[in-house]
Amino acid sequence: METAFYVVWYIMLFILGTIIFSFLNVVIYRTPLEDTNFAKGRSFCPHCKHTLKAIDLVPLFSWIFLKGKCRYCKAKISARYPIVETLGGILCAACAFKFLDPLNFEWMALGRAACAFLLCCMMTVIAYIDHDTMTIYDSTNIVTAVIGLISIPFFYSEADWLARLIGVFCISLPMYVMVLVKEGAWGGGDIKLFAALGIFFGWKYNLFIFFISVVVGGVYAMCGLARKTKKRNEHFAFGPFICMAAVLTLFFGKIILDWYLGFYS
Repeated sequence: METAFYVVWYIMLFILGTIIFSFLNVVIYRTPLEDTNFAKGRSFCPHCKHTLKAIDLVPLFSWIFLKGKCRYCKAKISARYPIVETLGGILCAACAFKFLDPLNFEWMALGRAACAFLLCCMMTVIAYIDHDTMTIYDSTNIVTAVIGLISIPFFYSEADWLARLIGVFCISLPMYVMVLVKEGAWGGGDIKLFAALGIFFGWKYNLFIFFISVVVGGVYAMCGLARKTKKRNEHFAFGPFICMAAVLTLFFGKIILDWYLGFYS
């Protein structure tokens, strides 16, 4: 009986995650267009501009049943939409699995799971928008900072006020100094994103995020150079690597850091 309960619980969370991330697909698409009327604006096909009906907007299933094509103009619908929705379902269930046990319910645990999922939402939005436009908007960084402030009571044992205050500046300030020395060394959005993440994670985990994002971003750049798809001085979106590192740190940062520091204890 207990196993069946957990199966149903995580299936429901997966469905909830796909619904929320289906809305985030709209945010990702409309934010660069400076269309912030997310709630009232009806969804439409980007090709024929036909307003979509509810049956066309069921997360995952509509894309599958329509075989990845618009019902009205038969234009191909990007596979990104079901991928993002699936990612949302996985992240929603994963946040609950890590931070919340429904059979031993605690409000603090619910707050931790909710804050973690909200952060995952923003990291997804920032990563995809930056990938598409090479821009991290101030509005998304502000929302990330607010999530960090909200998380303080729930994650205070992980990072106190001082750790979070140091986290705001420990990466962003050196990056800003580097920009003053060499223009274009870092993007302004990247600097502000690290400052916002410092509020959520504190300085230790923010350093870890920086390390992971630089390593993975460096590997990506070297692969691009080797395949001749990138030029030596060509800029690329760094935001997706920061966001990926932040999500990895959210779930595995403590485990990895404890393992690493164990060598020195």
